[in-house]
Formats: sequence, C-alpha cells, structure tokens
Amino acid sequence: MVEYLVSMTTRVPDGTPAAEVDDVRAREAANTRELAARRHVLRLWRPPLAPGEWRTLGLFAAADRAGLERVLASMPLRVWRHDDIQELTTHHNDPAPSASPGARPPGGEAAAEFFVTFTPSAPAGTPATEIADVKAREAERARELGARGQLIRLWQLPADNGVAPALGLWRAASAAEMRAIVEALPLYPYVTTQTTPLTPHPSDPAAPGSRPPVTT
Repeated sequence: MVEYLVSMTTRVPDGTPAAEVDDVRAREAANTRELAARRHVLRLWRPPLAPGEWRTLGLFAAADRAGLERVLASMPLRVWRHDDIQELTTHHNDPAPSASPGARPPGGEAAAEFFVTFTPSAPAGTPATEIADVKAREAERARELGARGQLIRLWQLPADNGVAPALGLWRAASAAEMRAIVEALPLYPYVTTQTTPLTPHPSDPAAPGSRPPVTT
C-alpha cells in the first residue's frame, strides 16, 4: 500500500441550502467510517484555518494513484472539494511500529499533534564526513523519540529541484515543547523547518491509524 497526504479544501457554492450541506456532511462521515474500516483513511486532521475556510488534511493508503482516486471520488464532499495530493515514501528513520503503541509523551492523551517538514539546507562545502556523522546521530535520536511516543511517523516527500524534504508526524505537550524537540535534533542546523499544528477532526479514525495495513 502506498501512503498519500491529501489536503482537501471544500467550497460550498453560494446559496446551497443548509439542509443539503448537512446531508452531504452526514454521508461524508458515514463514508469515512467505511473507508477507515477498510484502512484507506488512516488519519484526519484540521490544520490552522482562516475565517470561513474549510480544509482537512488526510493520511490515506491505496494500492496506487488510481486506487487513491477511486477512494477520493467515493467521498460525498468531493463534489465541492479540491484535493492536493502528495505521495509519501517511508523514511529510513521512520519509527518501528512497535515503538509507539502504549508510549505517551509528556501531556499524555491530551498531547497535541504536529506536522514538521524538514528541508535540507546544509551550507555549501560542508564535509561529507560531517553530514554522515550528523545523520547517524539523527537516526539514533529518532529511535529514542519514537520509543517515547513523540515521533510517530517519518516520511520522505517528493524531491523539488533535487531537494527531498522529510515530513514528520509528532506529538508534544505544547507548541513550545515541539519547538524545543525540533531545535535539539542533531540535524537541525542543517535543515530549514516548518511546523504545522494539528487539531482533531471529528471523523479521525485515530487508533490504530497512522500506518497502512501490512500486506504479505
């Protein structure tokens, strides 16, 4: 199964009756439960929203891009929605599935979730041996943070102009703690970062979530 991050922006046409909006949203919630049971919808979040904005971030799993399109097309809100899709590949520092179950970061169940994008930006001329040492220490730190339930997932994003960012799903007790965790990473001086706070979506499948089913 391939994983995808989908940014879903909904714009309801002006003049649409409220009863119609409520009906579509109810059918969307029911359909999402079905897709979650089939492990196509793994997680859903709300990113920071502008006034009146209606946007959702979704972590999906499908056999391929055509399969993802069938999943997205089955969702009732698609009639009013635009989807931006990023294909995700597993990062070599992605925590093992056994690392996070049962682990709780400071803040416990109330801990917030964040997306953090890491874009390589090492100064020109940085010795390869220095980069290799930093990457080794980063891998060790990622294992520690995964075991503590703070680093949940780590993916590689498609390369842009030869630069391939990484995307992490994190949990922390607060934005300040999340910032402190990121700034303490061995790789921090060699990347630029962008942090997106996430809030729960009412249809989020939550647990087990975050990982596609294992196929043999």
